[in-house]
This record gives sequence, structure tokens and C-alpha cells, in this order.
Amino acid sequence: MRDHVRGGALTETTFFVLLALYRPNHGYGIMQFIEQETHGRLSLGAGTLYGAINALLKKGWIAPYDEEQDSRKKLYLITGEGRKVAEKELKRLNSLCETARRIIEGSGEGE
Repeated sequence: MRDHVRGGALTETTFFVLLALYRPNHGYGIMQFIEQETHGRLSLGAGTLYGAINALLKKGWIAPYDEEQDSRKKLYLITGEGRKVAEKELKRLNSLCETARRIIEGSGEGE
């Protein structure tokens, strides 16, 4: 994964996995969340999703969540560090949109 904490952009997959884990969720639930929130524009296969989950676990951005001990489904939850990363990405995306809006809306001047 080419995700960076400092200055770099997150992949769309990583960003949406982090968003899906603001509440405890399991793999299939994450897939459903992403498909629903993107209106089907982004649909992850199991390999892509579990690759992302493993990378995020290694970075400490998400962690296993053990509320349901008897459940066969492994639950995950975003960590404090993961929240910081997601919030930083949201600020980056907002800044990008503001810049684009300013340029696009200002492009009609002088024509």
C-alpha cells in the first residue's frame, strides 16, 4: 500500500475502510458500508479488503475489537492514530476541492 501519514494522500480504499471502522465492523460489513456509501462506485473484492485490513493493522490505524467473544466474525475498530489519519485526509481533500472550485469558478473571468 502506498499510503502515507505525512503529506501524502491515502488511497480511496484505505480512506473508506477507515471510515467504515468508526463503528466496530467485520469484513463483509466493511464491504457493504463502502458499496452503500459510494452508491456502488467503489466495490471491493475480499482480497483487496483483507490486504487493506492487514496493512492497517500493521500501521496501528485499526485494531481488533473483541466485544462479541462468541462471534465467528472478526470485528475491527479504528484507533486514535487511525482517526488522526482519516481527519488529516479529510482536510487534504477539502483543501483540494476548495482550490479546484476557486480555479474552475474563476476560469470564466476574462473570456
